[in-house]
Amino acid sequence: MGLLSRDQILGAEDRTFEEVDCPEWGGTVRLRSISGAERDGYEQGLIQQRGNSRQMNMRNARAKLIVLCAVDEAGRRMFSEQDVAALGKKNAKPLDRLFDACRRLSGLSEDDVDKLTEDFDETQGEDSTTA
Repeated sequence: MGLLSRDQILGAEDRTFEEVDCPEWGGTVRLRSISGAERDGYEQGLIQQRGNSRQMNMRNARAKLIVLCAVDEAGRRMFSEQDVAALGKKNAKPLDRLFDACRRLSGLSEDDVDKLTEDFDETQGEDSTTA
């Protein structure tokens, strides 16, 4: 393999897709990988700032990632941010199955979530000692 140029990198079609069976809903859901910017936004959304303190916001974390990844046959997002709460109310079993596939497609491992939590905990500890 040779060195890639800027144009090769920026022009590469690097999205990956996976179809996940959801018999609970009577069909299959198509998922796509997310961009680096989308992943950053997702991770940032897990941390909620309130004044000088930060808290982990895991509410609907599965649904938030699925909203970013679920696409129709043409590759367009199926859900909007306004659908997060409604999607989060669906059966946890297919949500977990979709969330696991979304994480895999996006390179988001359990270790990554643990690292976010560790960094958060360390920051919280530092803030609480200065208060």
